[in-house]
Amino acid sequence: MIEGLLFLESRHGIDPRGVVREFFRRSTAEASGLPVPEAGWAQLNITESNLGAVRGLHAEGTDKLIGIASGEGFGAWVDARPTSSTFGEIVTSHLGVGTQVFVPAGVLNGWQSLSSPAQYLYCFSREWTPDMGGVYVTPLDATLAINWPLPVDAQNRAYVSAKDVTAPTWTSVREALLQ
Repeated sequence: MIEGLLFLESRHGIDPRGVVREFFRRSTAEASGLPVPEAGWAQLNITESNLGAVRGLHAEGTDKLIGIASGEGFGAWVDARPTSSTFGEIVTSHLGVGTQVFVPAGVLNGWQSLSSPAQYLYCFSREWTPDMGGVYVTPLDATLAINWPLPVDAQNRAYVSAKDVTAPTWTSVREALLQ
């Protein structure tokens, strides 16, 4: 397990109309050991991705709270923090509605949509800016051996972005981080 990576189940209520799901409640999060930003989450995004699409692996300089809002996904995380006791560790997991993951700053985060569409919600502890810093690794890096559940055509931009396909390999990023 990656140091600081937390898996949580959101609370929900069901009635004849459907479901109300708490994505975030400060008291519940704190009781679960989630490090809650003092000023609250600074930015919330939602992506909607088609079946088989992969996004990531990205490790910006911000903590993230992620979860599936609808559909299903598969998540992958790599610890890219050189001072972490779990540096280089890889964790993968199925992601369904109600599953949340706290991703510490510096941990690579990526996911694949297992439904069409899947909506992925993520909260940032700091607002994202182009100069925020961080590291990026291609999600198709053979040395990571991430077993994405659905095949990914590296040439098809409906499956993976040009930025993610051309991102550096884990080996080159790892070497740079350890210098």
